[in-house]
Amino acid sequence: MKTIVHVKLLLKITQEYVNAHFTFVFSLLFSLLFLAYSYNFSSQSWRPIILLFFFVYIITTVYVGFLTLRIKSDLAKFGDIQKTTRLFGFPLLLTIASGNIFSVSFAFMLVSKTKTAEYTFAAYAFITQLFIIGISALNLFKSYVTDTFLVAMGLFLILAIFYLALLVLCTKFVTAKDAPKWMIVPGILLVIATFTGNLFATLLGFSLIQKARKTNPSAIEKWQKMWQKILRNTMAVFGLFFIVFIFSLSVTSSWTFDYDFATKNNYGALLQTPSLEHPLGTDNYGRDLFSRIVFGAQISLIVGFFSTIIPALVGGALGAFSGYYGKATDNIIMRSLDILYAIPGILLAIAIIAAFGANTINLIIALSVGAIPTYARTMRANVMQLSNYEFVESARALGASDAAIIFKHIVPNSLAPMIVKATLTIGGAVISTSSLSFLGLGIEPHIPEWGNILKVGSTYLETHSYVAIFPGLCIMLLVLSFNFLGDGLRDALDPKTN
Repeated sequence: MKTIVHVKLLLKITQEYVNAHFTFVFSLLFSLLFLAYSYNFSSQSWRPIILLFFFVYIITTVYVGFLTLRIKSDLAKFGDIQKTTRLFGFPLLLTIASGNIFSVSFAFMLVSKTKTAEYTFAAYAFITQLFIIGISALNLFKSYVTDTFLVAMGLFLILAIFYLALLVLCTKFVTAKDAPKWMIVPGILLVIATFTGNLFATLLGFSLIQKARKTNPSAIEKWQKMWQKILRNTMAVFGLFFIVFIFSLSVTSSWTFDYDFATKNNYGALLQTPSLEHPLGTDNYGRDLFSRIVFGAQISLIVGFFSTIIPALVGGALGAFSGYYGKATDNIIMRSLDILYAIPGILLAIAIIAAFGANTINLIIALSVGAIPTYARTMRANVMQLSNYEFVESARALGASDAAIIFKHIVPNSLAPMIVKATLTIGGAVISTSSLSFLGLGIEPHIPEWGNILKVGSTYLETHSYVAIFPGLCIMLLVLSFNFLGDGLRDALDPKTN
Protein backbone atom coordinates (compact mmCIF):
# COMPACT_ATOMS: atom_id res chain seq x y z
CA MET A 1 0.00 0.00 0.00
CA LYS A 2 2.81 2.39 0.91
CA THR A 3 4.56 1.61 -2.37
CA ILE A 4 1.45 2.48 -4.41
CA VAL A 5 0.96 5.73 -2.49
CA HIS A 6 4.64 6.58 -2.91
CA VAL A 7 4.52 5.97 -6.67
CA LYS A 8 1.38 8.09 -7.02
CA LEU A 9 3.03 10.91 -5.08
CA LEU A 10 6.17 10.58 -7.19
CA LEU A 11 4.14 10.79 -10.40
CA LYS A 12 2.36 13.86 -9.10
CA ILE A 13 5.53 15.81 -8.23
CA THR A 14 7.71 14.71 -11.15
CA GLN A 15 7.65 17.61 -13.60
CA GLU A 16 8.54 15.47 -16.62
CA TYR A 17 5.56 13.17 -16.05
CA VAL A 18 3.18 16.12 -15.58
CA ASN A 19 4.52 17.75 -18.76
CA ALA A 20 4.21 14.47 -20.65
CA HIS A 21 0.50 14.23 -19.82
CA PHE A 22 -0.03 17.88 -20.72
CA THR A 23 1.82 17.47 -24.04
CA PHE A 24 -0.08 14.28 -24.91
CA VAL A 25 -3.48 15.91 -24.38
CA PHE A 26 -2.72 19.07 -26.33
CA SER A 27 -0.94 17.27 -29.18
CA LEU A 28 -3.96 14.97 -29.50
CA LEU A 29 -6.30 17.96 -29.45
CA PHE A 30 -4.38 19.73 -32.23
CA SER A 31 -4.25 16.48 -34.20
CA LEU A 32 -8.05 16.27 -34.15
CA LEU A 33 -8.35 19.95 -35.13
CA PHE A 34 -6.01 19.44 -38.10
CA LEU A 35 -7.97 16.34 -39.11
CA ALA A 36 -11.26 18.24 -38.99
CA TYR A 37 -9.86 21.12 -41.05
CA SER A 38 -8.00 18.92 -43.55
CA TYR A 39 -11.16 18.14 -45.52
CA ASN A 40 -12.86 20.87 -47.56
CA PHE A 41 -16.57 20.01 -47.49
CA SER A 42 -17.53 22.69 -50.02
CA SER A 43 -15.20 21.35 -52.74
CA GLN A 44 -15.27 17.72 -51.50
CA SER A 45 -11.45 17.56 -51.44
CA TRP A 46 -8.57 17.16 -49.00
CA ARG A 47 -6.14 19.91 -48.03
CA PRO A 48 -2.70 18.21 -48.42
CA ILE A 49 -0.68 20.58 -46.20
CA ILE A 50 -3.18 20.42 -43.33
CA LEU A 51 -3.37 16.64 -43.70
CA LEU A 52 0.43 16.47 -43.46
CA PHE A 53 0.29 18.43 -40.21
CA PHE A 54 -2.30 15.98 -38.90
CA PHE A 55 0.00 13.00 -39.54
CA VAL A 56 2.97 14.80 -37.94
CA TYR A 57 0.96 15.72 -34.84
CA ILE A 58 -0.66 12.29 -34.43
CA ILE A 59 2.75 10.58 -34.70
CA THR A 60 4.07 13.05 -32.10
CA THR A 61 1.10 12.24 -29.86
CA VAL A 62 1.77 8.50 -30.07
CA TYR A 63 5.49 9.04 -29.35
CA VAL A 64 4.70 11.24 -26.34
CA GLY A 65 2.29 8.55 -25.10
CA PHE A 66 5.11 6.02 -25.35
CA LEU A 67 7.42 8.33 -23.35
CA THR A 68 4.71 8.88 -20.74
CA LEU A 69 4.41 5.15 -20.12
CA ARG A 70 8.19 4.78 -20.03
CA ILE A 71 8.57 7.59 -17.48
CA LYS A 72 5.83 6.04 -15.35
CA SER A 73 7.59 2.66 -15.50
CA ASP A 74 10.95 4.20 -14.50
CA LEU A 75 9.44 6.01 -11.54
CA ALA A 76 7.65 2.86 -10.37
CA LYS A 77 10.75 0.64 -10.65
CA PHE A 78 13.68 2.96 -9.86
CA GLY A 79 12.13 6.09 -8.32
CA ASP A 80 13.81 8.23 -10.98
CA ILE A 81 13.82 8.70 -14.75
CA GLN A 82 16.58 6.63 -16.34
CA LYS A 83 19.20 8.05 -18.72
CA THR A 84 18.01 5.86 -21.59
CA THR A 85 14.50 7.30 -21.26
CA ARG A 86 15.87 10.84 -21.32
CA LEU A 87 17.71 10.04 -24.56
CA PHE A 88 14.34 9.35 -26.19
CA GLY A 89 13.59 13.04 -25.74
CA PHE A 90 16.14 14.15 -28.37
CA PRO A 91 14.10 13.01 -31.45
CA LEU A 92 11.19 14.98 -30.04
CA LEU A 93 13.21 18.19 -30.43
CA LEU A 94 12.70 17.89 -34.19
CA THR A 95 9.00 18.67 -33.76
CA ILE A 96 10.00 22.34 -33.61
CA ALA A 97 9.65 22.19 -37.42
CA SER A 98 5.90 21.55 -37.02
CA GLY A 99 5.47 24.38 -34.53
CA ASN A 100 4.49 22.05 -31.69
CA ILE A 101 5.62 24.17 -28.74
CA PHE A 102 4.22 21.62 -26.26
CA SER A 103 6.33 18.70 -27.45
CA VAL A 104 9.49 20.80 -27.90
CA SER A 105 9.33 22.27 -24.40
CA PHE A 106 8.65 18.79 -22.99
CA ALA A 107 11.67 17.46 -24.88
CA PHE A 108 13.96 20.13 -23.40
CA MET A 109 12.68 19.33 -19.91
CA LEU A 110 13.20 15.60 -20.44
CA VAL A 111 16.71 15.55 -21.92
CA SER A 112 18.28 17.34 -18.94
CA LYS A 113 18.15 15.92 -15.44
CA THR A 114 19.32 19.11 -13.75
CA LYS A 115 17.03 21.97 -14.68
CA THR A 116 17.91 25.35 -13.18
CA ALA A 117 15.83 28.43 -13.91
CA GLU A 118 18.62 29.56 -16.25
CA TYR A 119 18.38 26.35 -18.27
CA THR A 120 14.64 26.86 -18.71
CA PHE A 121 15.09 30.53 -19.67
CA ALA A 122 17.72 29.56 -22.26
CA ALA A 123 15.48 26.81 -23.68
CA TYR A 124 12.51 29.11 -24.08
CA ALA A 125 14.67 31.95 -25.43
CA PHE A 126 15.92 29.54 -28.10
CA ILE A 127 12.41 28.25 -28.89
CA THR A 128 11.02 31.80 -29.08
CA GLN A 129 13.79 32.83 -31.46
CA LEU A 130 13.11 29.85 -33.73
CA PHE A 131 9.41 30.70 -33.79
CA ILE A 132 10.23 34.31 -34.73
CA ILE A 133 12.46 33.04 -37.56
CA GLY A 134 9.76 30.64 -38.78
CA ILE A 135 6.96 33.24 -38.72
CA SER A 136 9.14 35.89 -40.38
CA ALA A 137 10.31 33.42 -43.06
CA LEU A 138 6.72 33.16 -44.35
CA ASN A 139 7.24 36.60 -45.91
CA LEU A 140 9.48 34.96 -48.52
CA PHE A 141 6.35 33.77 -50.34
CA LYS A 142 5.18 37.35 -50.86
CA SER A 143 5.91 39.36 -54.00
CA TYR A 144 8.59 41.37 -52.18
CA VAL A 145 10.10 41.77 -48.71
CA THR A 146 11.16 44.80 -46.72
CA ASP A 147 14.70 46.14 -47.21
CA THR A 148 15.85 45.06 -43.73
CA PHE A 149 14.52 41.50 -44.07
CA LEU A 150 17.79 39.68 -44.86
CA VAL A 151 19.83 41.57 -42.26
CA ALA A 152 17.18 40.95 -39.61
CA MET A 153 16.92 37.24 -40.43
CA GLY A 154 20.71 36.92 -40.22
CA LEU A 155 20.66 38.60 -36.81
CA PHE A 156 17.85 36.32 -35.62
CA LEU A 157 19.82 33.25 -36.71
CA ILE A 158 22.94 34.44 -34.84
CA LEU A 159 20.86 35.04 -31.72
CA ALA A 160 19.30 31.55 -31.98
CA ILE A 161 22.80 29.99 -32.13
CA PHE A 162 23.86 32.17 -29.19
CA TYR A 163 20.89 31.03 -27.10
CA LEU A 164 21.56 27.39 -27.99
CA ALA A 165 25.21 27.76 -26.91
CA LEU A 166 24.09 29.28 -23.60
CA LEU A 167 21.64 26.43 -23.15
CA VAL A 168 24.56 23.98 -23.26
CA LEU A 169 26.72 26.19 -21.01
CA CYS A 170 23.95 26.52 -18.43
CA THR A 171 23.65 22.74 -18.32
CA LYS A 172 27.37 22.31 -17.60
CA PHE A 173 28.37 25.29 -15.48
CA VAL A 174 25.32 26.83 -13.78
CA THR A 175 23.94 25.37 -10.56
CA ALA A 176 20.97 26.36 -8.42
CA LYS A 177 23.13 28.78 -6.37
CA ASP A 178 26.21 29.54 -8.41
CA ALA A 179 27.56 30.54 -11.82
CA PRO A 180 31.18 31.17 -12.92
CA LYS A 181 32.30 34.82 -13.03
CA TRP A 182 32.90 34.76 -16.77
CA MET A 183 29.13 34.30 -17.20
CA ILE A 184 28.78 38.05 -16.55
CA VAL A 185 29.87 38.74 -20.16
CA PRO A 186 27.16 36.63 -21.87
CA GLY A 187 24.73 37.94 -19.23
CA ILE A 188 25.38 41.53 -20.37
CA LEU A 189 25.02 40.49 -24.02
CA LEU A 190 21.68 38.88 -23.20
CA VAL A 191 20.43 42.06 -21.53
CA ILE A 192 21.46 44.01 -24.65
CA ALA A 193 19.50 41.49 -26.76
CA THR A 194 16.36 42.76 -25.01
CA PHE A 195 15.91 45.14 -27.97
CA THR A 196 14.58 42.13 -29.94
CA GLY A 197 11.76 41.71 -27.41
CA ASN A 198 12.82 38.22 -26.32
CA LEU A 199 12.22 38.68 -22.59
CA PHE A 200 13.42 35.14 -21.84
CA ALA A 201 16.89 36.35 -22.86
CA THR A 202 16.47 39.29 -20.48
CA LEU A 203 15.51 37.01 -17.59
CA LEU A 204 18.43 34.70 -18.39
CA GLY A 205 20.91 37.60 -18.56
CA PHE A 206 19.73 39.11 -15.28
CA SER A 207 19.84 35.73 -13.53
CA LEU A 208 23.35 34.92 -14.81
CA ILE A 209 24.71 38.33 -13.77
CA GLN A 210 23.13 37.98 -10.35
CA LYS A 211 24.62 34.54 -9.76
CA ALA A 212 28.04 35.35 -11.23
CA ARG A 213 28.45 38.45 -9.03
CA LYS A 214 27.45 36.53 -5.85
CA THR A 215 26.70 39.83 -4.10
CA ASN A 216 23.42 38.87 -2.41
CA PRO A 217 22.90 35.12 -1.79
CA SER A 218 19.51 35.64 -0.13
CA ALA A 219 18.19 37.58 -3.13
CA ILE A 220 19.46 34.84 -5.45
CA GLU A 221 17.72 32.20 -3.37
CA LYS A 222 14.41 34.13 -3.39
CA TRP A 223 14.68 34.68 -7.16
CA GLN A 224 15.31 30.99 -7.76
CA LYS A 225 12.50 29.84 -5.49
CA MET A 226 10.02 32.19 -7.13
CA TRP A 227 10.86 31.01 -10.64
CA GLN A 228 10.91 27.36 -9.62
CA LYS A 229 7.31 27.74 -8.44
CA ILE A 230 6.28 29.54 -11.63
CA LEU A 231 8.05 27.02 -13.89
CA ARG A 232 6.31 24.11 -12.14
CA ASN A 233 3.01 25.59 -13.30
CA THR A 234 2.76 24.33 -16.88
CA MET A 235 -0.08 26.64 -17.89
CA ALA A 236 1.72 29.69 -16.48
CA VAL A 237 4.86 28.81 -18.44
CA PHE A 238 3.00 28.46 -21.73
CA GLY A 239 1.12 31.68 -20.97
CA LEU A 240 4.44 33.45 -20.43
CA PHE A 241 5.82 31.94 -23.63
CA PHE A 242 2.88 33.17 -25.74
CA ILE A 243 3.12 36.68 -24.23
CA VAL A 244 6.88 36.88 -24.85
CA PHE A 245 6.46 35.46 -28.36
CA ILE A 246 3.76 37.99 -29.30
CA PHE A 247 5.78 40.82 -27.73
CA SER A 248 8.97 39.79 -29.53
CA LEU A 249 7.11 39.38 -32.82
CA SER A 250 5.55 42.83 -32.47
CA VAL A 251 8.97 44.37 -31.73
CA THR A 252 10.78 42.68 -34.63
CA SER A 253 7.94 42.91 -37.15
CA SER A 254 9.11 46.35 -38.29
CA TRP A 255 12.31 44.73 -39.62
CA THR A 256 10.79 41.70 -41.37
CA PHE A 257 7.21 42.67 -42.29
CA ASP A 258 6.20 45.34 -44.81
CA TYR A 259 3.55 47.66 -43.38
CA ASP A 260 2.06 48.23 -46.83
CA PHE A 261 0.71 44.65 -46.93
CA ALA A 262 -1.29 45.46 -43.78
CA THR A 263 -2.69 48.84 -44.85
CA LYS A 264 -2.72 49.24 -48.64
CA ASN A 265 -5.74 48.05 -50.58
CA ASN A 266 -5.18 45.32 -53.17
CA TYR A 267 -8.36 44.91 -55.21
CA GLY A 268 -6.84 42.02 -57.14
CA ALA A 269 -6.72 39.85 -53.99
CA LEU A 270 -10.08 40.42 -52.29
CA LEU A 271 -11.11 37.84 -49.66
CA GLN A 272 -8.60 35.20 -50.71
CA THR A 273 -8.48 32.01 -48.65
CA PRO A 274 -5.28 31.14 -46.72
CA SER A 275 -2.31 30.30 -48.96
CA LEU A 276 1.49 30.46 -48.84
CA GLU A 277 1.46 34.08 -50.05
CA HIS A 278 -1.31 35.01 -47.60
CA PRO A 279 -1.05 32.48 -44.70
CA LEU A 280 -4.24 33.76 -43.06
CA GLY A 281 -6.00 35.00 -46.20
CA THR A 282 -7.00 38.55 -47.13
CA ASP A 283 -9.83 40.86 -46.08
CA ASN A 284 -12.46 42.71 -48.11
CA TYR A 285 -9.87 45.29 -49.24
CA GLY A 286 -7.28 42.70 -50.26
CA ARG A 287 -5.06 43.48 -47.27
CA ASP A 288 -2.93 40.61 -45.96
CA LEU A 289 -4.58 39.36 -42.76
CA PHE A 290 -1.32 37.79 -41.53
CA SER A 291 0.50 41.16 -41.64
CA ARG A 292 -2.46 43.00 -40.11
CA ILE A 293 -2.61 40.64 -37.13
CA VAL A 294 1.17 40.89 -36.57
CA PHE A 295 1.13 44.70 -36.63
CA GLY A 296 -2.11 44.72 -34.64
CA ALA A 297 -0.31 42.98 -31.78
CA GLN A 298 1.74 46.16 -31.27
CA ILE A 299 -1.38 48.23 -30.61
CA SER A 300 -3.02 45.64 -28.36
CA LEU A 301 0.11 45.25 -26.22
CA ILE A 302 0.85 48.98 -26.04
CA VAL A 303 -2.68 49.93 -25.01
CA GLY A 304 -3.00 46.93 -22.69
CA PHE A 305 0.32 47.67 -20.95
CA PHE A 306 -0.08 51.43 -20.51
CA SER A 307 -3.74 51.21 -19.52
CA THR A 308 -2.60 48.85 -16.75
CA ILE A 309 0.61 50.53 -15.57
CA ILE A 310 -0.90 54.05 -15.37
CA PRO A 311 -3.80 53.14 -13.03
CA ALA A 312 -1.46 50.87 -11.07
CA LEU A 313 0.89 53.81 -10.39
CA VAL A 314 -1.81 56.42 -9.74
CA GLY A 315 -4.12 54.10 -7.83
CA GLY A 316 -1.20 52.60 -5.93
CA ALA A 317 0.00 56.02 -4.77
CA LEU A 318 -3.52 57.11 -3.72
CA GLY A 319 -4.11 53.81 -1.93
CA ALA A 320 -0.76 54.06 -0.13
CA PHE A 321 -1.50 57.56 1.23
CA SER A 322 -5.06 56.59 2.10
CA GLY A 323 -4.05 53.45 3.98
CA TYR A 324 -1.12 55.05 5.80
CA TYR A 325 -2.68 58.31 7.02
CA GLY A 326 -6.24 57.02 7.51
CA LYS A 327 -9.11 59.07 8.99
CA ALA A 328 -9.77 62.30 7.05
CA THR A 329 -7.26 61.55 4.29
CA ASP A 330 -8.70 58.06 3.84
CA ASN A 331 -12.28 59.38 3.68
CA ILE A 332 -11.49 62.09 1.13
CA ILE A 333 -9.53 59.81 -1.22
CA MET A 334 -11.65 56.68 -0.99
CA ARG A 335 -15.04 58.43 -1.17
CA SER A 336 -13.87 60.31 -4.26
CA LEU A 337 -12.76 57.04 -5.81
CA ASP A 338 -16.06 55.39 -4.83
CA ILE A 339 -17.86 57.92 -7.03
CA LEU A 340 -15.56 56.95 -9.90
CA TYR A 341 -15.98 53.26 -9.08
CA ALA A 342 -19.78 53.57 -9.29
CA ILE A 343 -19.54 54.35 -13.02
CA PRO A 344 -19.06 51.20 -15.18
CA GLY A 345 -15.58 51.25 -16.68
CA ILE A 346 -16.65 50.60 -20.27
CA LEU A 347 -19.31 53.37 -20.13
CA LEU A 348 -16.78 55.81 -18.69
CA ALA A 349 -14.35 54.90 -21.48
CA ILE A 350 -17.05 55.43 -24.12
CA ALA A 351 -17.93 58.82 -22.61
CA ILE A 352 -14.29 59.99 -22.59
CA ILE A 353 -13.68 58.83 -26.17
CA ALA A 354 -16.94 60.41 -27.36
CA ALA A 355 -15.89 63.71 -25.78
CA PHE A 356 -12.24 63.83 -26.89
CA GLY A 357 -12.20 61.65 -30.02
CA ALA A 358 -11.07 58.13 -30.93
CA ASN A 359 -7.30 57.66 -30.98
CA THR A 360 -4.68 55.60 -29.18
CA ILE A 361 -3.81 58.18 -26.48
CA ASN A 362 -7.45 58.86 -25.61
CA LEU A 363 -8.15 55.14 -25.49
CA ILE A 364 -5.32 54.59 -22.99
CA ILE A 365 -6.56 57.47 -20.83
CA ALA A 366 -10.17 56.24 -21.01
CA LEU A 367 -9.26 52.72 -19.92
CA SER A 368 -6.84 53.95 -17.24
CA VAL A 369 -9.25 56.28 -15.43
CA GLY A 370 -11.84 53.59 -14.78
CA ALA A 371 -9.26 51.15 -13.37
CA ILE A 372 -7.74 53.51 -10.77
CA PRO A 373 -10.16 52.68 -7.88
CA THR A 374 -9.51 48.92 -7.98
CA TYR A 375 -5.74 49.39 -7.69
CA ALA A 376 -6.20 51.99 -4.94
CA ARG A 377 -8.31 49.59 -2.90
CA THR A 378 -5.79 46.79 -3.30
CA MET A 379 -2.86 48.98 -2.21
CA ARG A 380 -4.86 50.54 0.65
CA ALA A 381 -5.66 47.13 2.14
CA ASN A 382 -2.00 46.06 1.97
CA VAL A 383 -0.70 49.31 3.46
CA MET A 384 -3.21 49.25 6.34
CA GLN A 385 -2.02 45.76 7.20
CA LEU A 386 1.70 46.55 6.96
CA SER A 387 1.49 49.88 8.82
CA ASN A 388 1.25 48.06 12.16
CA TYR A 389 4.25 45.78 11.58
CA GLU A 390 7.34 46.11 13.74
CA PHE A 391 9.70 47.18 10.93
CA VAL A 392 7.45 50.20 10.27
CA GLU A 393 7.41 51.12 13.97
CA SER A 394 11.19 50.79 14.02
CA ALA A 395 11.51 53.15 11.06
CA ARG A 396 9.31 55.71 12.85
CA ALA A 397 11.38 55.40 16.01
CA LEU A 398 14.54 56.07 14.03
CA GLY A 399 13.05 59.33 12.74
CA ALA A 400 12.26 58.33 9.16
CA SER A 401 9.83 60.65 7.35
CA ASP A 402 6.37 59.50 6.33
CA ALA A 403 7.34 59.55 2.65
CA ALA A 404 10.40 57.39 3.35
CA ILE A 405 8.35 54.92 5.38
CA ILE A 406 5.69 54.67 2.69
CA PHE A 407 7.90 54.38 -0.39
CA LYS A 408 10.96 52.63 1.08
CA HIS A 409 9.40 50.21 3.54
CA ILE A 410 5.67 49.72 3.01
CA VAL A 411 5.15 49.98 -0.77
CA PRO A 412 7.98 47.54 -1.73
CA ASN A 413 6.42 44.94 0.56
CA SER A 414 3.00 45.55 -1.01
CA LEU A 415 4.08 45.11 -4.62
CA ALA A 416 3.44 41.37 -4.93
CA PRO A 417 -0.40 41.63 -4.87
CA MET A 418 -0.24 44.63 -7.22
CA ILE A 419 1.93 42.75 -9.73
CA VAL A 420 -0.43 39.79 -9.67
CA LYS A 421 -3.47 42.06 -10.09
CA ALA A 422 -1.81 43.92 -12.99
CA THR A 423 -1.02 40.64 -14.75
CA LEU A 424 -4.57 39.40 -14.31
CA THR A 425 -6.21 42.66 -15.43
CA ILE A 426 -4.02 43.40 -18.45
CA GLY A 427 -5.97 40.71 -20.29
CA GLY A 428 -9.14 42.65 -19.51
CA ALA A 429 -7.50 45.78 -20.94
CA VAL A 430 -6.77 43.90 -24.18
CA ILE A 431 -10.43 42.81 -24.39
CA SER A 432 -11.63 46.38 -23.69
CA THR A 433 -9.32 47.73 -26.39
CA SER A 434 -10.62 45.27 -28.94
CA SER A 435 -14.24 45.80 -27.83
CA LEU A 436 -14.07 49.58 -28.21
CA SER A 437 -12.33 49.25 -31.59
CA PHE A 438 -15.04 46.79 -32.63
CA LEU A 439 -17.64 49.44 -31.75
CA GLY A 440 -15.72 52.09 -33.67
CA LEU A 441 -14.72 53.96 -30.49
CA GLY A 442 -11.13 52.81 -30.12
CA ILE A 443 -8.25 52.80 -32.57
CA GLU A 444 -8.82 54.57 -35.89
CA PRO A 445 -10.46 52.12 -38.37
CA HIS A 446 -7.63 52.24 -40.92
CA ILE A 447 -4.99 51.17 -38.36
CA PRO A 448 -4.45 47.38 -38.07
CA GLU A 449 -5.70 46.42 -34.61
CA TRP A 450 -7.26 43.15 -33.54
CA GLY A 451 -10.65 44.73 -32.70
CA ASN A 452 -10.73 46.53 -36.05
CA ILE A 453 -9.85 43.31 -37.89
CA LEU A 454 -12.53 41.41 -35.98
CA LYS A 455 -15.11 44.09 -36.85
CA VAL A 456 -14.41 43.63 -40.57
CA GLY A 457 -14.48 39.84 -40.21
CA SER A 458 -17.86 39.84 -38.43
CA THR A 459 -19.48 40.85 -41.72
CA TYR A 460 -18.15 37.71 -43.44
CA LEU A 461 -18.75 35.07 -40.76
CA GLU A 462 -20.89 32.92 -43.04
CA THR A 463 -18.84 33.24 -46.24
CA HIS A 464 -15.23 33.92 -45.16
CA SER A 465 -15.18 33.09 -41.46
CA TYR A 466 -11.36 33.03 -41.26
CA VAL A 467 -11.30 36.86 -41.37
CA ALA A 468 -12.95 36.87 -37.92
CA ILE A 469 -11.65 33.57 -36.52
CA PHE A 470 -7.92 34.40 -36.59
CA PRO A 471 -8.04 37.78 -34.80
CA GLY A 472 -10.56 36.33 -32.36
CA LEU A 473 -8.20 33.46 -31.56
CA CYS A 474 -5.32 35.88 -31.01
CA ILE A 475 -7.36 37.96 -28.56
CA MET A 476 -8.53 34.84 -26.73
CA LEU A 477 -5.04 33.30 -26.49
CA LEU A 478 -3.40 36.53 -25.30
CA VAL A 479 -6.02 37.11 -22.61
CA LEU A 480 -5.81 33.46 -21.46
CA SER A 481 -2.00 33.72 -21.38
CA PHE A 482 -2.10 36.75 -19.08
CA ASN A 483 -4.64 35.00 -16.84
CA PHE A 484 -2.52 31.83 -16.63
CA LEU A 485 0.62 33.86 -15.90
CA GLY A 486 -1.25 35.83 -13.26
CA ASP A 487 -2.34 32.61 -11.56
CA GLY A 488 1.26 31.37 -11.60
CA LEU A 489 2.57 34.63 -10.13
CA ARG A 490 -0.11 34.60 -7.45
CA ASP A 491 0.95 31.13 -6.33
CA ALA A 492 4.66 32.00 -6.47
CA LEU A 493 4.37 35.31 -4.61
CA ASP A 494 1.87 34.13 -2.00
CA PRO A 495 3.64 34.54 1.38
CA LYS A 496 1.69 31.58 2.77
CA THR A 497 3.59 29.24 0.44
CA ASN A 498 7.01 30.82 0.99
